[in-house]
Amino acid sequence: MDEGAGPCRSLYSRLERLTVAGNRTQHFLLSIAVTAAGRVCVARDRMLGKVPWDGRMETAGPGSSRLAISSGKHRLDAVFVKPESEPARASVLLCHGIGETVTHWHAVQQLLAANRVASLVFDYAGYGRSSGAFRADQAERDTVAAFHRLEELTAPLPVSILGLSLGSGIAAATARKVGAHRLVLCSAFTTLRHAAGRVGVPRAFWIGVPPIWNAEDALRDCPVPILIVHGEKDRLFPVRMARELAEFCGSNRELVVILDGHHNDPFLTPEPSYWGEIVARFLLKQGET
Repeated sequence: MDEGAGPCRSLYSRLERLTVAGNRTQHFLLSIAVTAAGRVCVARDRMLGKVPWDGRMETAGPGSSRLAISSGKHRLDAVFVKPESEPARASVLLCHGIGETVTHWHAVQQLLAANRVASLVFDYAGYGRSSGAFRADQAERDTVAAFHRLEELTAPLPVSILGLSLGSGIAAATARKVGAHRLVLCSAFTTLRHAAGRVGVPRAFWIGVPPIWNAEDALRDCPVPILIVHGEKDRLFPVRMARELAEFCGSNRELVVILDGHHNDPFLTPEPSYWGEIVARFLLKQGET
């Protein structure tokens, strides 16, 4: 028996334990950061009157229904909106960003329904009225659970996924797992660590950010069509990030840059000009009227 085998195994075991501990620390810090930032942003928007305090917006309007979705031991709060007077022609799952809940997205859902697109938006575990705590891996499981629920609600329509900001990383990471019909990335980032840098985390501290939601890994050879929509004046994630994302995708993508568009415009001030690009040019099949 090799006399060095024992010490080597011991060293390997120790390094493995340190790696596991490091990963847990990274994810713990991410959970705290996302939860804190999310709650601050939601409170700010309520104080500024951008979303109502009582949540009436969440289920207001025709074709809307409030749902509870099981995701492991958690229950997710969700809102489903479908066209009221005519059948839907497309179905899309909406993955929101770090500072939002389902309340922020109801106006978008109504706009989509007016264009014959059914949609479901949900809160990740730890967000809004959803139970549990936010974790990156749990957020991906939540997305898978919500996707399958939307499949049930809108069958036989194929279901696409749309993610904005933080949700773009989650959407890209789960699109292949669920066999999404199409993938839309709005106000998206290239990697979680680069996103952290854009919100002020010094590069020296990036080691504390989990090396997850790397768009290049998720989008390379992605089998589904991809649409990237980005505001020209996005001050959080600059438009060059969108161009990098497009390069990751190869030829299986389309990039749309919205002139004078800002990071949160898509859900705070949803405009037909913005969402029309997504609906007419991507979610609905070419030639449909």
